Amino acid sequence: MKLKSNKLVVAVLVMVVTALSAVSSQAQKLQRLTANAPTTSRGYPFEGGEELIYVAEFSRLLLKKMDVADFRFTAARQELQQDSPGVVPDSAGAAPYSLKLTGDISSKGFFTRLFNINFRQTIESIVEPSTFTVQKTKRTDEQGKRVRISETTYDRGKLFWIERDPNNASRVPRTTTAAFTGKIQDLLSAIYFLRTQPLEVGKTFEVTLSDSGRVYQVPMHVMEKKRIKTVLGRIEAVRIDPQLYGPKGILGGKGQFSIWLTNDNRRIPVSARSKNDYGTFDITLRKIKKPGRSPTVSVGS
Repeated sequence: MKLKSNKLVVAVLVMVVTALSAVSSQAQKLQRLTANAPTTSRGYPFEGGEELIYVAEFSRLLLKKMDVADFRFTAARQELQQDSPGVVPDSAGAAPYSLKLTGDISSKGFFTRLFNINFRQTIESIVEPSTFTVQKTKRTDEQGKRVRISETTYDRGKLFWIERDPNNASRVPRTTTAAFTGKIQDLLSAIYFLRTQPLEVGKTFEVTLSDSGRVYQVPMHVMEKKRIKTVLGRIEAVRIDPQLYGPKGILGGKGQFSIWLTNDNRRIPVSARSKNDYGTFDITLRKIKKPGRSPTVSVGS
């Protein structure tokens, strides 16, 4: 059984990345992290090399939660040369830097056997930290022998996207440009951008996202808070429903999507669930790694 593999891979990646994008907060805890991002001297809690590891499971009818993919997301500082044009230390004299974000998704086990698909996608995002605006996105999409490499650059309200086939030098690259206003994020930087934002139950806000040369306005609905069981223990979490489906959604079609995030100043995405025509995808945090510390591991993982 074969599916339209690129559509499915992108769908799964978008579901998970957007799931990981939304973050929770308590009102009193986010006065220091407002929509105006902090200066580079203040820093963000995930800059020190945090790595988040997730597993995605698939179920449909008699198939119950079979592992289909692994996800890894990391964030770290990338120092800039002091003598580079336009680069100056911040007001506290700290060395200038960018944020380098990386994401990796790869198929495993059941998914590969059932659909006869091996895929891997990697994303690398470079973000200007004081405004938290993405500056460059690079994505590599491998599906068996098929490989595509794309890059997106963002400058003064315009983005330029180009996709190449590294296995066929004679193939004409695909290109497109698009306009946007205000701050824009790619699928990966949105995870970390939203980790700096205040949220309130009952509120809805939009995030401007870029994917494959197109620009989307994605509504995020903050639904409820409750205590749930996670790898971090039984904790209070907040549920957010990103509007991914529908005529104007990134995924299109019909479906339901919900995510859960810790309701503390860590704002860690811990789980997500998507129901669509393929079945149900459950994405669960399994490990958190930080430099010099042992990872937190879920029981039975």
